[in-house]
Amino acid sequence: MLSNAESKYKQRLNRYVTAMFNEKPDRIPIRVFSEEFSAKYCGYNNYDVAVDLDLQFDVNRKFAVETGIDAVPTNSIVNWFGMQKALDWNGITFPGIGIPPDAVNQWSEPNTEEGAFLKANEYDEFIEDPTAFLVNFWLPRFTRHIKLLGDPVTFKHNMSLINGIMAYNKFFNTWVAKTDELIQAGVVPAAGSVLKAPLDILGDKLRGYVNLCFDLNERREKVIKACEALMPHLLNLALGAADPAGNTPSIIWMHRGCIPFISQKDFTEIYWFTLKPIVEELWAHGHQTIFYAEGNWDFHLESFAELPEKSIIFHCDKTDIHKAHKILGKKFCLSGGIPNELLATGNQKEVEDRCKLVIDSIAQDGGYIMDSSALLLNDAKIENVEAMIKFTLNYGTYSRPAKSNTNIDDLKKVTMPESKGLIYNKQKRKPGVCIPWEEKKKELPKITEREEITQRVWEDVDSLGYSFCWTNLTW
Repeated sequence: MLSNAESKYKQRLNRYVTAMFNEKPDRIPIRVFSEEFSAKYCGYNNYDVAVDLDLQFDVNRKFAVETGIDAVPTNSIVNWFGMQKALDWNGITFPGIGIPPDAVNQWSEPNTEEGAFLKANEYDEFIEDPTAFLVNFWLPRFTRHIKLLGDPVTFKHNMSLINGIMAYNKFFNTWVAKTDELIQAGVVPAAGSVLKAPLDILGDKLRGYVNLCFDLNERREKVIKACEALMPHLLNLALGAADPAGNTPSIIWMHRGCIPFISQKDFTEIYWFTLKPIVEELWAHGHQTIFYAEGNWDFHLESFAELPEKSIIFHCDKTDIHKAHKILGKKFCLSGGIPNELLATGNQKEVEDRCKLVIDSIAQDGGYIMDSSALLLNDAKIENVEAMIKFTLNYGTYSRPAKSNTNIDDLKKVTMPESKGLIYNKQKRKPGVCIPWEEKKKELPKITEREEITQRVWEDVDSLGYSFCWTNLTW
């Protein structure tokens, strides 16, 4: 016999997956991408959860259990002080350490050619061997302690790399354990592996947005080739960490790929050209992707409609949710549409009115998940978030009966496109590889037993180093 928590988890998972496959569950599921808000809800400030590894997971679980929502991210603030500052990342400042304790993490990026982590004259080197470039140039520039090849190295520099790797392992081991705790509490993890668009990575972590804007005009072909070089690696990371059962979707944080940050031409020829094949390949392997579309993506909805049916969940921030429903609603689940500004500055009645409007106008055929429009920070009023949740729990049913006892395995029996793979752009190293076995084998004494065992062990270990390098880039 199932415990109460196990029963709740099974029911909530069924509800969540049914909606994500654009069908009608027993009621509208509630998923909140709560970040710093969870700390506020539980009585902590942002400094507390930025430095305390266990706490940043525990506050999300407490928030979800007490409010009765269906799904929540495993942790509240992805960027843990211990992991990032062991390597001493440039460009991130934590609350309570240089800024007020209730501020949110502050990010900066290079805005000059001198400060860029990938220089304009290094595009070809990056395109030929992205992994080696990350190790030899990007990590030394992106962190304060890892040094460029040939630079003098001290005890502190070496310990920074050792501490960084150990902190990385501690963080992700904690993530796995806390995900289990979340499930055992009856709550569904909202998202699994993380994807970034190649052009966003180029702008966010390599060139900086200002430099990228110049590059789009001055060295456009280099930008395209660099995005193509990133594609197989970003896919490899997303596939490697994706939910094997295909229940928890992957998620893409969509930053500056929309108008007005880039032109429609740039979106079509670069952003979408190098993102769409990755999403299609994830779907070919049975993994949905949440398009967490920060900002306004009204101009690009027709492009997203090209994707295979049920392959994505489109999240509305500034996008007109009614326009999104008209263009995408027949193929894909939608989520969001409750403005963060309203949750921060409005009153409970205004929140309830907005929830009612969204539920009545776009949710009645199923395929909708209640959520705030963007990541929920500590400026949201607790009473307003509770109003959104309580109203949906009471009102979030359907005018026409929902399907009963939906089997989520049956939902997944849809026609998937065939896997096409991605072109590796004649790179020196395949995705997932830093030092190939054939290269490592030359350094070893003669192997007198079954070589395939030694090869497997080496390739498993080497893939961990690869994951460390690329996760730092995409995190």
